[in-house]
Amino acid sequence: MIEICAVGGFNEVGKNCTAVKVDDEVVILDLGLHLENYIKFTEDEDIRDIDPKQLMKAGAVPNIKIIDDWKDKVKAIIVGHGHLDHVGAVPFLANNFKAPVIATPFTISILKEIIHDEKIQLKNELIPLSSNSTKKLSENITIEFIHITHSIPQTAVIAIHTKYGVIIYANDFKLDLYPTFGAKPNFKRLGELSKENILALVIESTYASDARKMPSESVAKEMLKDVLLSVNTKNRAIIVTTFSSHIARLKSIIEFGKKLNRKIIFMGRSLSKYVNAAENINLVNFTKDVELVRYAKQIKRKLKQITHEREKYLLVVTGHQGEPKSVLTKIINRNFHFDLYENDLVVFSCKVIPTPTNIANREILEKNLKNMKVRFFKDIHQSGHAAREDLRDMLNILKPRKIIPSHGNNEMKKALESLAIEMGYKPNKDIFIIKNSQRLSI
Repeated sequence: MIEICAVGGFNEVGKNCTAVKVDDEVVILDLGLHLENYIKFTEDEDIRDIDPKQLMKAGAVPNIKIIDDWKDKVKAIIVGHGHLDHVGAVPFLANNFKAPVIATPFTISILKEIIHDEKIQLKNELIPLSSNSTKKLSENITIEFIHITHSIPQTAVIAIHTKYGVIIYANDFKLDLYPTFGAKPNFKRLGELSKENILALVIESTYASDARKMPSESVAKEMLKDVLLSVNTKNRAIIVTTFSSHIARLKSIIEFGKKLNRKIIFMGRSLSKYVNAAENINLVNFTKDVELVRYAKQIKRKLKQITHEREKYLLVVTGHQGEPKSVLTKIINRNFHFDLYENDLVVFSCKVIPTPTNIANREILEKNLKNMKVRFFKDIHQSGHAAREDLRDMLNILKPRKIIPSHGNNEMKKALESLAIEMGYKPNKDIFIIKNSQRLSI
């Protein structure tokens, strides 16, 4: 018998965690942060060494107490990719389980950076598993990583192979046929899996109401090119902010910075963390073109050095959501004594993640930029999440028997349910809307 427990990410976008019990063995899929609650608690997006009980109380990590009765049965913690809402709770919660953490090499490298940086003691073995590979966990369970595109390298759709059939976890993806970094999705293997009795598909629902195909990262690259290379930047400071984990976007920023003949500096702890993680496994070699400046004192010193040569630099900084402790906020608040002047450029190569905290923080940031008469460019971005037509394509490819919407609130999950009903699935028979702490027997 198979049971699926919604531990986190089924009431909200964030703190993703799903537990799957196959007879008497359990696999945990993702251990992620709820970033809004985490940032509210710490005022920062960087991982800190904080008491897990405090984080659980703040709603920043999944409530793993709801699977206490499964605790001793856990065979492995499997992480689909390196975003903090999927991997960020591993340093705080993984020690509760006598089980290895298995993820793609980049995700493992990110984890190593985090635990080294914060001197966190993690007892679990960290096992890298390449995309399009399998690993046998026991006589009854084999896991498989299938390469998929997203806004971070080495994202995997996870397949759990059992004697009863296959459970598939596709909890962050888009179907990008023109990626600017890495391979296209492994459509061949996804198609093969559809013939292997897919019992259930746990699938993200974040943009299930958005009736389009999510544009490629190559579109975002052209948007960025249009701003950086078409706007008059002569004698102006240029600051770009984006997701620290978005290696493909950072690669594009470097490319355009070089075309502008500017020296490129990445500023902030999380940027350094992800770049180091990527370089540690030879995924990129950014530091041949980029200077990394990690800590506040170093950033302050560097900005003082370059303040009279601002036009020679392109600064890539943390703070795209307006986080109070981020580099961008500190620059705007003059904590670093680096002035921004009229017609300087700030480029937000991101969208505001629509939570009350983020919206409020960005409104403050943008108001300050307007008061300074700085030119700023918003939404120079395309999401890494599947929109409604990507989701339709994924359902058509995999043909699962049961669908479990995840990675969203009730409205998002209902939007995915409506899509599945359009495609002939029956509510409560084939589609199951479940909430955190609920269990479903397959």
